[in-house]
Amino acid sequence: MKVKVLSMVKETDLFDRWRSLQVCKWEMNVTEANSFKSQLSRCCNAPSFLFTTQKNTPLGTKLRYEIDTSGIFPITPEIFKIFPKDMPYYRSQFKKCAVIGNGGILKNSKCGKEIDNADFVFRCNLPPISDKYVADVGMKTDVVTINPSIITERFQKLEKWRKPFYDVLQGYENASILLPAFYNTRNTDVSIRVKYVLDDFESQQSVYYFHPQYLINVSRFWLLQGVRAKRISSGLILVTAALELCDEVHLYGFWGFPMNPSGIFITHHYYDNVKPRPGFHAMPSEIFNFIHMHSRGILRVHTGTCF
Repeated sequence: MKVKVLSMVKETDLFDRWRSLQVCKWEMNVTEANSFKSQLSRCCNAPSFLFTTQKNTPLGTKLRYEIDTSGIFPITPEIFKIFPKDMPYYRSQFKKCAVIGNGGILKNSKCGKEIDNADFVFRCNLPPISDKYVADVGMKTDVVTINPSIITERFQKLEKWRKPFYDVLQGYENASILLPAFYNTRNTDVSIRVKYVLDDFESQQSVYYFHPQYLINVSRFWLLQGVRAKRISSGLILVTAALELCDEVHLYGFWGFPMNPSGIFITHHYYDNVKPRPGFHAMPSEIFNFIHMHSRGILRVHTGTCF
């Protein structure tokens, strides 16, 4: 199925096609997966540029923002020392990775144990993984992203009490924290403050920042695949990185429709039904691409119950 064809299919027909696809046992197509990995390597190169590091961003660099392209952030000695020396992950370091979206499709999935058995687990935007949800979403977390707007709205930009934010992060144990500090000028101060807060509490958790050029390159890549959005989702960014860093990629919680494949209505997230800003992301378009990649054996999309 071509992505353009998928995007023109009515939702009910898409669900029928997806259910038909489930009859087949999914197997990774190594040739297709390696070809896709090579494309990503040429455009994006996550093993070298996913995070802002001392190696790819030397002292004195005038770093350009992702969307505020006229804005420049000078890399001073104080900022330089909070970057890792080099990328902590390298190509195909992990055999099986799970990227966890926050979709309502995860509710009652009983996929928690399967997710926790992955070698490496990516999560998006501080999702709850408490006892209430663990059977469906698991607990293991190696990297979790945080949208700075969450820090602004829920934790008052960390300008007042900081312990509530620190306590939330402890639920992810030793997971690394990943933020888009250089997306725009508003994000920078609050993102860097996260590092200072964790240092103040003597946390062992690492804090990393997306390299803005990596995010620009990933957006361009997906635009060519038909994902037209003001901004691609954090989930799509993590899936893109995982496809370079992992041998095999499994997606859970990615389903951009108000009904599951059986036509039953589901909540937007597995933990609430708060909708995103309209027109900001292009979730159905992202899902069309994931389904297309699933059918080619590049990655596996999980939408059913795990046993």
